[in-house]
Amino acid sequence: MQVEQTAEVETMTPEITVFGDGTRTTTKKEMVERIAASTNQSRTDVKRTIQAFLDEVIEELGRGNRLEFRDFGVFEIRERAARRAQNPKTLERVEVPARRTVKFKTGRLMKSRVEGTGE
Repeated sequence: MQVEQTAEVETMTPEITVFGDGTRTTTKKEMVERIAASTNQSRTDVKRTIQAFLDEVIEELGRGNRLEFRDFGVFEIRERAARRAQNPKTLERVEVPARRTVKFKTGRLMKSRVEGTGE
């Protein structure tokens, strides 16, 4: 396995990215494989189910709805006001239009696991 190093990120091919602090990126493919193995379902069925779930999340957020998953977290749409910013290279003032963005607030169980105090 080849390892490429940069100042911030080490990339191990294929498909694994390890950051300088030791964290790594988990892909949807890896999640599908783990869930398929732990539930004795085919990877195809698990992949289809996960994709259907993600598509529904996108649809609901696109409609402006709030999504709440107990202990996991809450997704909601927030309006960001228009503002005036500055290009750091040219120092030119630019208008940044208002836009909608997704905010995620962690739930109780996720927060405790991330903080290292969970079960």
